[in-house]
Amino acid sequence: MNDPNRPVTGYPAAAGPLPPNPNGYPQPPPSGTAYPYAVPPPSSAAYYHNNNPYYQQQPQPYAAIQRATFLRRVIAIAIAAMVIAGTFTFIVWLILRPKLPEFRVDSMSVSNLNLSNSLISANWDLRFTVRNPNKKMTLYYDDIAAAVFYDYVSLSDTTVPPFYQEKRVETSQKAGFASSGSYVERRVFDEMNSERDRRGSIGFNVRMVARVRFKAGAWRARRRFVRVYCKGLDVGVGSNKSSGNLLGGSRQCRVGF
Repeated sequence: MNDPNRPVTGYPAAAGPLPPNPNGYPQPPPSGTAYPYAVPPPSSAAYYHNNNPYYQQQPQPYAAIQRATFLRRVIAIAIAAMVIAGTFTFIVWLILRPKLPEFRVDSMSVSNLNLSNSLISANWDLRFTVRNPNKKMTLYYDDIAAAVFYDYVSLSDTTVPPFYQEKRVETSQKAGFASSGSYVERRVFDEMNSERDRRGSIGFNVRMVARVRFKAGAWRARRRFVRVYCKGLDVGVGSNKSSGNLLGGSRQCRVGF
């Protein structure tokens, strides 16, 4: 005997066939119709969303992956090359310990000095010594440009012939300067005359720029420009004298790159 209170689990008996849809599709079941499953079937919208190619992540092209990989490899190789080169240079430096050459002015003389109307005429003869302090490297001086100054004003310039030095040796060189009626600023002209009358001497400065190569066996470093500054070279030329020599003995010069 059927229990009248038992819940209904299936579709109710249809009273009759549903009228056809005007579009030709079957009509959905009426509202409130029970389904024979615990969860109703998924809607077609979910399937449409999953199958839509615009909602899916597109795979990265193979050519782009290759370019990125190649770029990473190039950067890694460049970094490795710089590290290796830096390490090699540091090891060579530790082994050779290159040092700058040393410059010293031994003597300086002035002759035919004439100061008049902001014009200067004179001849300078400079003798200097260059020392190579390196134990494992020879030095090649391709050329040396030298100039004589008063304060910061250049009075004359010249060049020194090329030479080279063996390890831990000294080489004496000389340089001659000449100025014939060169114009100088009025302030500088007055200061030179004032110093000459007050002290009986004039302090000159000598600057040199040398292009030097460092060599140790088969290893050669690139050329470096070495700058030399010899300051305060007092030459005894009184107010009634036109010539004089360096006062106070030899002077060590400052050297740097």
